[in-house]
Amino acid sequence: MTQTDTRNDLSAIVAADRAHVWHHLSQHKPYETTDPRVYVEGKGLTLWDATGREFLDAVSGGVWTVNVGYGRESIADAVRDQLVKLNYFAGAAGTVPGALFAERLIEKMPGLSRAYYSNSGSEANEKVYKMVRQISHRHHAGKKSKILYRERDYHGTTIGTLATSGQKQRAEQYGPFPEGFVEVPHCLEYRAQWDTADYGRRAADAIEEVILREGPETVGCLVLEPVTAGGGVIVPPEGYWPRVQEICRTYDILLHIDEVVCGLGRTGTWFGYQNFGIEPDFVTMAKGVASGYAAIACTVTTQAVFDLFKDDAADPLGHFRDISTFGGCTSGPVAALENMRIIEDEGLLENTKAMGARCLANLRDLMDRHPVIGDVRGMGLFCGAELVVDRDTKEPMDEARVQAVVAHCLSQGVIIGATNRSLPGYNNTLCLSPALTVTAAEIDRITGAIDAALTAVFG
Repeated sequence: MTQTDTRNDLSAIVAADRAHVWHHLSQHKPYETTDPRVYVEGKGLTLWDATGREFLDAVSGGVWTVNVGYGRESIADAVRDQLVKLNYFAGAAGTVPGALFAERLIEKMPGLSRAYYSNSGSEANEKVYKMVRQISHRHHAGKKSKILYRERDYHGTTIGTLATSGQKQRAEQYGPFPEGFVEVPHCLEYRAQWDTADYGRRAADAIEEVILREGPETVGCLVLEPVTAGGGVIVPPEGYWPRVQEICRTYDILLHIDEVVCGLGRTGTWFGYQNFGIEPDFVTMAKGVASGYAAIACTVTTQAVFDLFKDDAADPLGHFRDISTFGGCTSGPVAALENMRIIEDEGLLENTKAMGARCLANLRDLMDRHPVIGDVRGMGLFCGAELVVDRDTKEPMDEARVQAVVAHCLSQGVIIGATNRSLPGYNNTLCLSPALTVTAAEIDRITGAIDAALTAVFG
């Protein structure tokens, strides 16, 4: 470790954190008697904390973000050089990195045309909801304003995006929520809701049933994750996506794909939806767009959607009347350009497919030895293992015992994740999402730590 803070004793840093920082997703009562963990440096997939302890990060910064790994000097250099030249101007005007990244991004997304910059995935998704509502008012006499979302999917932490949270615990105690958001059933075949051979099509048909119940003339948009992330790492079954596309076209419903987690290589393609041959109207992204080296999010649309906002130039309400202050930062797109170059030049999409296959194979081997693993699923370097009390009944493992597995891996110096405080009774899936640079040896170390943890916790 080449420690970022030059002081040998970082106890004052830890004390300052403990006294003044309000950590995300954290109950702070334990910090009254124990120190929070403070990370000080990273390189590749390796992190060091303030005590000098080393960890292998299998969750890319905790929330599927650091796609190209830690310590990328070329990204830091590009950001520094740009900030000296021009750090910011509001998105009402253009900048060089903003134009160049939009051009490069659209090259990777055939059929899409325009990129709107903001600074977080929640914000990118909320922009879509606002666009859909404005389209409803301007082109459908106020109808087609409802937005459908899927059980188990998650789209952000604002009040608007929590109205589309398919993870009930994420939204608890934050209501009341705005009206016009309607849930459709999940598509996890392991926990089948219908007895049928063609499960993917049946799960998609359930979306049509909701549309017909609500009235197709009232539904403007359907928002889905290509692969469900925090809801349990769910890859939709075969036949699901073609039927979803057909339904949206039949009822003139805009299709919004939330790529905040899956985008920029996580599934082995530039975007998760590209594994399924679908043609969305909106695609949102954040996290891996710049691998956490700068804040950036994008809402990407078709030209047809964009044109709906310039039909009457004389109307003062005729354009998209929105702004994201930090969508005007140049650090985001310049970091994103270098992030994309690294993915291309280092063949990280190919590595993601190869190492993802290895990770899933290793997890299936663990499943042969550990009866508590009920299901293994995933795509690319986005893998999950659902833990159960009994394979026959599929009774979910208690969340506390799942977290004990996570804690045991941490004690071995390996950081893994698990669904938590998302789905009452179903926070039982181990989650892995290492950087796209991960090696075979690192994959084996990650799954080896899980092996030891399952043995320690369950015998």
